[in-house]
Amino acid sequence: MKKTLTTCPYCGTGCMYYLVSDENNKITGIEPTANHPVSKNWVCVKGWNSFHFVNHPDRLKVPQIRKNGKMEQATWNEALDHVIARLREIRDKYGNDSIMFFSSAKTTNEENYLMMKLARAVFKTNNVDHCARLCHASTVVGLATTFGSGAMTNSISCVDEADLIFVTGSNTTEQHPLIGTRILNAVQKGAKLIVADNRKIRLARHAVLHLKHKNGTDVALANAMMNVIIGEGLEDKEFVANRTENYENLKKTVEKYTPEYAAEITGLKPEEIIEAARMFAKAKKAMIIYSMGITQHSHGVDNVKSMANLVMLTGNLGKPGTGVNPLRGQNNVQGACDMGALPNVYSGYQKVTEENIRARFEKAWGVENLPSNVGYTVTTAINAAAEGKLKAIYIMGENPMMSDPDQNHVREALEKLEFLVVQDIFPTPTAKFAHVVLPASSYAEKDGTFTSTERRVQRVRKAIDPPGQSRSDWEILCDVAERMGYKQMKYKNPGEIMDEIASVTPIYGGISFDRIDQLGLQWPCPDKNHPGTPVLHVGKFTRGLGLFCAVEYKPSMELPDKEYPFCLSTGRCYFHFHTGTMTRRSRILDREERFPFVEINTSDAKNLGIRNREYIMVATRRGEVKAMARVTDGIVPGVIFMTFHFEEGPANLLTINALDPEAKIPEYKVCAAKVRKIS
Repeated sequence: MKKTLTTCPYCGTGCMYYLVSDENNKITGIEPTANHPVSKNWVCVKGWNSFHFVNHPDRLKVPQIRKNGKMEQATWNEALDHVIARLREIRDKYGNDSIMFFSSAKTTNEENYLMMKLARAVFKTNNVDHCARLCHASTVVGLATTFGSGAMTNSISCVDEADLIFVTGSNTTEQHPLIGTRILNAVQKGAKLIVADNRKIRLARHAVLHLKHKNGTDVALANAMMNVIIGEGLEDKEFVANRTENYENLKKTVEKYTPEYAAEITGLKPEEIIEAARMFAKAKKAMIIYSMGITQHSHGVDNVKSMANLVMLTGNLGKPGTGVNPLRGQNNVQGACDMGALPNVYSGYQKVTEENIRARFEKAWGVENLPSNVGYTVTTAINAAAEGKLKAIYIMGENPMMSDPDQNHVREALEKLEFLVVQDIFPTPTAKFAHVVLPASSYAEKDGTFTSTERRVQRVRKAIDPPGQSRSDWEILCDVAERMGYKQMKYKNPGEIMDEIASVTPIYGGISFDRIDQLGLQWPCPDKNHPGTPVLHVGKFTRGLGLFCAVEYKPSMELPDKEYPFCLSTGRCYFHFHTGTMTRRSRILDREERFPFVEINTSDAKNLGIRNREYIMVATRRGEVKAMARVTDGIVPGVIFMTFHFEEGPANLLTINALDPEAKIPEYKVCAAKVRKIS
């Protein structure tokens, strides 16, 4: 048996463990590692079962090309020559921006860097993005505006030092179990917990205050809390005066958001809002933890700015036990953003619109005339494809047919494309539309790095050889670049790619494989002697002064009405991850949660004559889906909740393609729905 230290491929917590493999090139299990600062000898249920999918018989092993409407096996030379020929043809006919590149939060930093380099240096387009657009684009925009950096401000270990933890829009024990455990441990040791969620999630059972506010009313709640804090003189006057700007504008804006006024919007009692405000402001160290319940809205950026306003108002930044702490949903969504797999920035969030930055990358990459226009996002690319403006998409490790909203619209877009390349480890619903499918390697079959939610850059190590003819994503991308005639994407190994990343990315300047061999380092880490940065904004913000961004409450784009009386919200369950591509190929995880389900309140179910575990139809203006009813008092009346893991009951067939105007993130958490029994 061989043991290989690596990083978990699921959520953004960044747990490390050993993959155990045998002489037959099979992963047989995992073993926790005791000295990791986050996982500390613990692994969640998904982590324990993270090796099952690696050897699954469904793995893609041979390249495929669509011929006469059917996928046929091909050699690598045939497949890549076809890819190059078609992409060149489309580029020459329609222009550089007729091609889009989808990078991936599930691949390594090195591979995301190469995907954005391929798009920009080789194909001369900024049309590159990844699924952060669907989860934390609001965070990147909102926190970059207010603080100057769009990342988690503190470390996971800071949970241990907090006196008060405010969790909103995050079912932490299910989606980030080891962070959820830290929260529960902190509560046992005396920390106070406030939970804002209209589902009775596990954390709510341990909260001193559970705020069951209406979906999409977070800005009104935060503004009302700040109204109370300012009205009672509980703000941190010294912090506000010395470290922030635009305070008077915020003060004026929140003036009308009295607890009584906000109660009408949120559905809370004024007393609940007052109590939450006082508890948060009076705590010595208070932190906010949030996830996609905050970001996935048509006003997601406003929600994030409100969280930033609240912590600045109370001085809860720049020290342990405090901060605004967005929990990243996928293993490397933070890293994919850091690497510039976004349409407006290079690695390290360096803007493509700034001439001096473009000149720096032109010199480093040995190219001329890098594009200066901001490219398509994942969401706007789908719209452009549906309109016939975008002609080709190259997808690495993403599954928009499951993850994007309004799946009928996505299907229409993919069918209109002249050319679609899908590079993945399994045949996904998206791959059914591909003209070429390229078999990639899993996390267990390659070297590289992931960056966790706390900005910790960590090693991923090869434990076994990839199956069949599958190859690492970085090798495939380099091969594509070389066949396109570009000679500066030749590397011996991913360590060389990281060295290049460090040379052009100031926040990663001190990162190398040698330095992060065991425990990783947290960026910013600007040079080889820097120890990394556990807490951001100590002494001053990245932008200098923190910017109060006064925002008004805006209702969601599609609210319940007489015809569609329920508010539908979507998310994940404990046993599955994202679109289920990996977890549903784990026999233990799939055994625990095998069917699409919808949570519905007991009183609503009674009124509709629906019984627990009975199949029902959930419908919106975009379609209908069959799911099993899960009748519960753990969700408020008028709200239903669905997971989006199941291809046979896809929740995102129902969700609305309404976007935040700044972040272009879809509104997954609110749309109007109706429910009916199946006769």
